[in-house]
Amino acid sequence: MARGPRYKVPFRRRREGKTNYRKRLKLLLSGLPRLVVRGSLKHFTAQFIEARVGGDVVLASAHSSELKKYGWKAPCGNLPAAYLTGLLAGIRAMKKGITKAVLDIGLHRPTKGARVFAALQGALDAGVEVPHGEEILPSEERIRGEHIASYASILSQNSPELYERLFSQYLRNGLPPEELSQHFEEVKEKILKLKEVS
Repeated sequence: MARGPRYKVPFRRRREGKTNYRKRLKLLLSGLPRLVVRGSLKHFTAQFIEARVGGDVVLASAHSSELKKYGWKAPCGNLPAAYLTGLLAGIRAMKKGITKAVLDIGLHRPTKGARVFAALQGALDAGVEVPHGEEILPSEERIRGEHIASYASILSQNSPELYERLFSQYLRNGLPPEELSQHFEEVKEKILKLKEVS
């Protein structure tokens, strides 16, 4: 460890690897609310946050577990769930008068078509303006979950035991994974109806 009179201890969150303060400063200098997207293996969160002197304030938020209220039967950590979470957060933000934001993916590595960018696409479809490059967004097929459905159909024919094990949560909730795309569209329609409600 470095020693001496000129050594400066980094901030605690930097030492813990939780915050990159250089990136955070650039986001704050934009003057726009941040669309903060975070995900784990099982869940996803999208929040519109404004930095204030006393601390960050959450203006609008959505968590993937809320999708169950709209009939979502698939797992809450996959790419279609990330999109729907971003869409729900975007609609709530628009209702509170937030029309522009800047994306904050934290320490996630920006990979083309990743779940964080599916959530971004959801916010964009809700009407929020967020600066981005079109090439980074996932395709419409992946957002609808067609890649999951096609893999499930192949697996059900070739390896039924593995199919039962990998898609146990879908089957337990009464949703055949092959029908994920249709299920996604049904839930999306229910969420989009929130736009009409003032």
